[in-house]
Amino acid sequence: MKEFDVIYDAYFRDVYRFVLSLAKDEEVAEDVVQDTFIKALNGIGGLKDEAKVKPWLFQIAKNTYLTHVSKSVKTVSLDELEVASLQNTEADFLQQETAKRARHILHKMKEPYKEAFYLRVFVGLSFREIAEIFGKEEAWARQVFHRAKLMIKEKL
Repeated sequence: MKEFDVIYDAYFRDVYRFVLSLAKDEEVAEDVVQDTFIKALNGIGGLKDEAKVKPWLFQIAKNTYLTHVSKSVKTVSLDELEVASLQNTEADFLQQETAKRARHILHKMKEPYKEAFYLRVFVGLSFREIAEIFGKEEAWARQVFHRAKLMIKEKL
């Protein structure tokens, strides 16, 4: 097994970008990535296939982020909502509404469609990397992504 500092250097940026795409907050992303690598360091002995380090780290990061979210619920004041709505132009509003509807549709999708679509579109993973995360073949990842895309288009 590689020394852990080599793994950290090789995958830190990818894990950080992945978590940042989930969190949309640099401070939260930094905390989650730090926790991810601590968990990875503690569990490195359980990794059987050295070639699957990246999907393994992404899975730890995703679970760590979900735990973080469940522990901290952010509240937004009405004043913040009013200011945000006043700043939007009509075009921005329409674009935001479409994006909101797409996110709502994505949120209601069943697994594995939801996660495969998210990992491909928002995180930018290859079909091979998505397949590794799920322990499936690359063709499976392509098919699941394609079906998820069709579901979203149909409901938009």
